[in-house]
Amino acid sequence: MSPLMKLSAITLDCPDPLALAAFYHEVTGLGVHPRSDAEFASLLPEGGPMLGFQRVDAYRAPTWPDQVVPQQLHICFDVADLEEAEARLLALGAGKPERQPNEERWRVLTDPAGHPFCVVLA
Repeated sequence: MSPLMKLSAITLDCPDPLALAAFYHEVTGLGVHPRSDAEFASLLPEGGPMLGFQRVDAYRAPTWPDQVVPQQLHICFDVADLEEAEARLLALGAGKPERQPNEERWRVLTDPAGHPFCVVLA
């Protein structure tokens, strides 16, 4: 059986996506996506998942390791068929939040512990 999903992106919440992308660009040498902006920026590694940075109003930095403010991140997976992937994931115990920002291109789901992740039409 072939895998249902392929890891395509890891996205971090932050107050300034361009600044955080610039930091990780300097640290990793990965190129900044040309369409990066003040709301969302990303780095594009060869053959690996995209590293994204999304602006969040009233961002609060994680207080690791004490978890007073937990870590913020979500994972995206490419899928060939959104409907099939969603059905299979729901059957495996995923949840589906009511808010779906772009249901034609991706679905936001939650794992059994409540962590959000996206399945994205490849």
